[in-house]
Parts: sequence; C-alpha cells; structure tokens
Amino acid sequence: MLGRTLTSLTSVRDAQASTDLLPESLWHVLEQSVDAAFVVDGRHRVVLFNPAAEALWGYPREDVHGMPFTRLLSSPQSDSSPDATLAQLLGSHRDAVLHRPDGSEVACSVSLSKVRVGPQVFHTAFVRDTSDQKRQLERLRQLSIVVDKSDNAIFVSAPDREVVYVNSGFTRMLGYRLEELRGIKPSQLLSGAHTDASLDDRISQAMKAGEGLQTEVLLYTKSGRPLWLSAAINPVHDEDGTLLGLVSVLSDITQTKMHQVLHNKVLDALVHEWSVADVMTLICREVEHIAPELTVSIITVDNEGLMHALASPSLPEAWARKIDGMAIGPRAGVCGAAAWRGRAVLVKDIASDPLCAGTRHLTTPLGLRACWTHPIKSSSGRVLGTLSFYYRENRGPDELHERLADTCLHLCSLTLEREQTNERVHQLAFYDTLTGLPNRIMFSAKAEQALANVAQVNGTAAVLFIDLDRFKRVNDAQGHAAGDGLLRDVAARLSEELGGINIVGRQAGDEFVAVLPMCSAEQAGSVAERMLGAIATPTTAGLMTLHPSASIGVAMFPDDGRDIDLLVRHADMAMYRAKTDGGGSFRFFSLDMNRLAQERVSLETALREALRLDQLKLQYQPQVGGCDGRQLYGVEALLRWHHAELGIIPPARFVPVAEECGLIAELSLWVLRQACAQMADWRQRGIDIPRVSVNVSAINFRDPQLSLQISDLLDEHGLEPGDLTLEITESVMLDPDPDVLENIEAIYVLGVRLSLDDFGTGYSSLSHLHRLPISELKLDQSFVRDIDTSAIARTLTSSVLRIGESLGMKVVAEGVETESQHRFLTEQRFPVLQGYLFSPPLPPGPLEEWLDTHGYTAAREVETGAGATP
Repeated sequence: MLGRTLTSLTSVRDAQASTDLLPESLWHVLEQSVDAAFVVDGRHRVVLFNPAAEALWGYPREDVHGMPFTRLLSSPQSDSSPDATLAQLLGSHRDAVLHRPDGSEVACSVSLSKVRVGPQVFHTAFVRDTSDQKRQLERLRQLSIVVDKSDNAIFVSAPDREVVYVNSGFTRMLGYRLEELRGIKPSQLLSGAHTDASLDDRISQAMKAGEGLQTEVLLYTKSGRPLWLSAAINPVHDEDGTLLGLVSVLSDITQTKMHQVLHNKVLDALVHEWSVADVMTLICREVEHIAPELTVSIITVDNEGLMHALASPSLPEAWARKIDGMAIGPRAGVCGAAAWRGRAVLVKDIASDPLCAGTRHLTTPLGLRACWTHPIKSSSGRVLGTLSFYYRENRGPDELHERLADTCLHLCSLTLEREQTNERVHQLAFYDTLTGLPNRIMFSAKAEQALANVAQVNGTAAVLFIDLDRFKRVNDAQGHAAGDGLLRDVAARLSEELGGINIVGRQAGDEFVAVLPMCSAEQAGSVAERMLGAIATPTTAGLMTLHPSASIGVAMFPDDGRDIDLLVRHADMAMYRAKTDGGGSFRFFSLDMNRLAQERVSLETALREALRLDQLKLQYQPQVGGCDGRQLYGVEALLRWHHAELGIIPPARFVPVAEECGLIAELSLWVLRQACAQMADWRQRGIDIPRVSVNVSAINFRDPQLSLQISDLLDEHGLEPGDLTLEITESVMLDPDPDVLENIEAIYVLGVRLSLDDFGTGYSSLSHLHRLPISELKLDQSFVRDIDTSAIARTLTSSVLRIGESLGMKVVAEGVETESQHRFLTEQRFPVLQGYLFSPPLPPGPLEEWLDTHGYTAAREVETGAGATP
C-alpha cells in the first residue's frame, strides 16, 4: 500500500511538472471551457482536468492528475494499448466510453487533438456526454420506423407550409413522393372539385391561435381518386414559442364516411318523402362522386318480370327508354341475368361475353366495357330490381366498389320496400283487398269529383247499386272460398263492362256501386241490362257451376240527389225493390221507395222498443199425429207482434228487418226464454204438452255460448232436454264455422232434439243429413200447398217421407189447410201434421181450451213408417 501511494505521489509530481510546461493561455482556456476537457502528456497521464470534467466524471482533479487517461476514457472499438486508443480517438467527435468512479459507463463524444510544446507532446481532449443524444437518436430511429410503416399519411411541413418530410404511408395513400411536394402547399396539391374551400383558411387561423386542427376533409390522390380523410394538424414550437413547423396525420375514413354520407343523405331524403326515383338518383350520384370511375344505374323489376330504368343520371335518356319493358332472363344482359338468377353477375368484357349478345348494342356505343350487377332484394328475398356498376375499361370491382355495393344495396332495398309499403298502405286504405276495386272511401272521393265535373256542364249521371241474389246460399253451400271467387269474378265483369270514365267500387259484402258520368236515364237502363247479362254468365265454384244473378238499383244525378251518399242510399232503395220483386232485374229510384225505406227505419226503431219493453208475444200451433189422429206430438212457438199504432205486424215483415239490423240473435234468445218459461208453467199446472219447438237463427249457432245458454235455461225452468226441440234452417246445417258444428254436437249430447225446417227448398244433401244428429224433418209447406194441383209436388212429398223413414227421422208436414191435403198425407202415412186445418197458432190460454175441446192426448213418441197413420 505504501508503495502504491509513493508511486501515485510520484505521478502527481511528474504531472505537475508536465503542466508547468503548458502555455498559460492554454491553461486558462481549458479552465474556462464549458465542455469537459483534460490534457494527457507523452506518458499518457492526465496533467490537466478542468472543472467541467470534474462535474462530468465526478472526480476531483487532485485524484485524476497523474492517472492514466485510459481509466477515464476508452475507445468502444478496441481494448488495445494507450497509444492505439489515442490513435483511434484522434480527431473530431469520436465515439468513446466514459468510465465513472462508481464503475458505470456512459457514451460520450471526444474531440482529441495533439499539441507540441517544445520537445513535449500533449493530447487535449474535449468530452461531451452523448448518452441522452444516443437515446434520442435511437428513439428517433424507432419512431421513424414506426412512422414509416404506419398506414396513416404523416408529413412535416415548415412554418411556410412547405413539406420537409413524408412517410411511406403518405406515398402509399396519396401517391406523392417528397420531391413532388417541393414548394407547394399540400392543401393546394391535394384539393379537388369537392374539397372544402375554407380548409386553408381554417389551418391558418388555428396556427395563429397556436392551436391544432382536427377536421374531416375530402382530398384527392395523385390518380384523382377522392378520399375522405380525418386530418390532425398540430403546430410545433420551440422553448421561446416560435413556430418550428407543422406535423400532420391523415387517416383514411373513406369507408366510414361513405357509409355515413350515403346513409345520412338517403335517410334524410326518405324522411322528407322524396320520390323513389329521386332517392335512387341521389344514390347513383353519390357513388359516382366517391368513385368517379363508375357509371351507376338502378333498374326495377315489376311483378311480370319486366325491367324499368329507375335512375341512371350519367347515362342518356335513350338508354333508359330502350331498357324499359325488357324481360329478365338468362340471356337478357347483365341486369336481366342478375335479376333472373337472383345473384351478382360480373362481365369484364361486354363486347365479347355471350351473356350480352342481345344488349351490348345499348352499352358499347356509350364506351362502357364492363359491368358488375347485383340484384336488389326485399327482406323476404324477392328481387325488386338491380344495381349496376359500369366501367370504361375491361375490369372488375375493387375493395372500394365492393363496399359501395354492400352499402347501396341495403339503401336501395330500404327505398324500394318503403315505396312498396306505401303503395300497400294506400292499397289497403283505399282499395278492397279481395276484388281490387276502390273501397267506400276511395269510391266516394272519386265519385264526388266526377259529379262535380258533371255539374259544371249541367249534365246528368247515374249511380248504380248492384247486389248479388242469393249470395248467402253460395257461402253456405260451397263455403266462403267459393263466395270470394264469385265476388272476384263479378268485380272483373263489372270493371270490363264499365270501363273508361265510369267508376266502380265495392260497397260491402256482395254489394257493388258504380257511377256513370254524363249518362242519361235511358243509357243507365241499357247499362243495367248489360250488367245483369254479364253477371248472369255461369261461373265455376269448386266442382259446381253457379248461375249468379243480381238486383240493381239506379238513382239519377241531380234529380234523385246531388251528393254521392244520398244517391247511393237512393240507389240502394231501388235495388231493394228489384230484389223484393224477385231479383235478376233493375229498378229506378222513386219517392215511393224513399217512403218505404223510411217505414223500414221506423219499423226497426219500433222493433227495438218492443223487444226492450217485452211487447212481443208467442203463440203456439199444435203438431198432431198418432194412429187415431188424436195425439198431440208437440207445439211450435211462433212469434207475433201487435203494435199499438201499426196494428198486427206479420213475421214476414219484421223478421227480415231484425236480420238486417242485427237484432235476430237477440230476438231468437227472447223466443227461447219465453217458450221455456211457458213450458215450465204448463208442467207446473199439469197441462201435458210433450214438447215445444223453437226456431233459432243461424247467427245464434255461431255463438260458442249457445249450448251453455240452452242448458242454463232448462235448469232454470226445471225442464228436461226432451221438452225442447230446436228448429234450424239448412244454412245452419251447412255452415262451415267450427262453432256451429260444436254447438250442434253439444246440443245433441245435452238431449235436445234438432229439427230441420223448410226441408227440400235448399241445398241439403243426404250426406249432411246422415252425418249430423238431426231428429226431425219439416216438409216445407210449399209442397203441401201444391199437393192438390201438382203431381210433382205429390211425388216430392212422398220422397221426403221415404228419406226420413230411411234415416230414422220423423217427418212433419206443415201448412196443412184442406181435407184433400190431409187425406193424401194420411194415405202416405205421414206421422206428424201441422196446419190451420187443425188449429191456427194460439196464445197459451186458447191453446189449453183447444186441447180440452178436441180431446188430444200427449204422445211421448210417434212411430215412423207403416202403422204410423194419423
């Protein structure tokens, strides 16, 4: 240790001796230098170590003087001798490694020069710590790599906006290299027809305020392609606030912006109720704006498969006219084939592709060489039209075109479906869905306008009300599908007969109305005759041939009314007169009809009042039979109405009114309740009447609660099911409504008998009789009335009896009024008879007297077949 200390002291003395040889001026310069500096003598020892060096190394100079310089500094390239190290470091700004007392090493830069003082050689070293610089350079290197590989376009410009740096992303995105931007503002070079003209001013204002600018702008590439870019432009200042330049980052948002712009513009157009053609033209123009190399067309396809040019703003009108009406198909050009196949079709060479053989004459003269077409489909998959991108070179779509097609197809589908929805809503609101004729609202609007036009020229017009005869029987016998088919046929015939300026509409059900402008009464009569003939043409319904007929009422403008509602009402009255006169004819309105219609309204009001106040009454007509003819089979409850002012009103007059105004169901239930109450009274008083028959309307049988109501009535009055028989019409038996069949089955299970009234006058078939639980047939009185005069009536009467016998059903002959009728029916062995010959319908009291007077006894059952003679 003592040896090393002595050696160190010796080195320090030698270093001090060497320092004395240095010029004083050099000493002062080095002492004042802000850079770390030291001097090495010829023996490689440090002889001078300035204050900046002390700070850099952390050594006091006393510890360094006489120290070999290689302990302070070494070359990163070599670990050789001090002479070799000096040789490597000699010169300006050499890389070196600085060694600190704590053993750490720091990168530095050395400027080493040789100094001769007399015979002595010294080396002066100026040293700078470059570790931060190295780190910054490495960071810049890494940043440069990242910036260069970025997909964003990044460029740096001087305060005067001249570009001094662009990354490779800038060149890839916009097509320009740095040398092409010399002396030009980027905004000038990249702006185009649709760039925001205020962009340059907004950048200047932001720079003056010392702020950055975030914006979206449409710029153009070197090739002219428009790009929507998100631009972030930020100023760079030095410590004094002086503007050093601008750093700009551009991100391609074309896809997002394309989607946003197209969607926003199209949806805004839809909200503002643009026409479908204008919306489609907007789509075409926006696509051509985003991709100028495209020519766009949109075509619709109608229900018959015919094409119609809807929007093609960059194509001549002559092209659109030639396309209009062409049929889609596998060889109908690109558009027709895409619509026919239901998938996209690409033709890269229209001139040679066989698919375009029949249509290339439409496109090649326009310079269009390729086409890419997509079908536009509804949400249900139906082809509504096509979207076509045409090219002026032989090529196919790129990624931008694919994105555009996806966006546009959605918008086109939305637009066309909205249009169809609007049309459908209009159709549903103003047209009858079954026949396609104007409904009451649309008919009235058209008719009012037509009548106003007629009134301006003091003309006349006719309003016709057409109602099909016996239409309900078609529905009952063949089902509603057959009825609907007949209505469609009649609507088509009316439309064909009444073309031109005439207006035809469907009023409701089987009712149609028509307005014949500028038509005289004579002409209206001729048209009505012609319409009756057209309607009467036979038509098929399922396996049946129908022979429809109609009743027509005619009202004349202005004599019978000046507004359409009144004229329709008067024509309806005239139609009703034609129907009551037998149907298959027409009648003109008269004031007498108006009086009758008013009477019907008054009758309806009175009937409602009578039902509410319990002013209706029941009478009962006996049904007799048995071997001795002195047995009471039962009674039929018949409704009677004696009005205080109008007198006796027959059922034939008020029952149709009840059916028309919707009172018939309530009326039937009233009769049913009254009849059950009367039977209960007879039972309590010991008056032996076997059963009561009650007519129940077809409407009641469609009520799911009917069987429950009947059961409740029987329980309420303490009656047995066998005490009640329900008479139904053939329309009930044939009604396809499932509630009707369920009621029939439930009533049968309950034990209440069912009787088929007016048998032989309708469409009944043996299959229905066999299938349904019918216990009784009532022979229609029209057959009984003609027994004396018609052999056919006698034959049919006998046939009905045989049908009943074969099916195990009792047959009741009603309407017996003469002895000859009685004699024939007795000979035919009819089991039950009913009619005025035995007794008219009677109130309960007189009926009881009649029973006592005539000695009829109650028959619990009446046999059918031989031996069952009355």
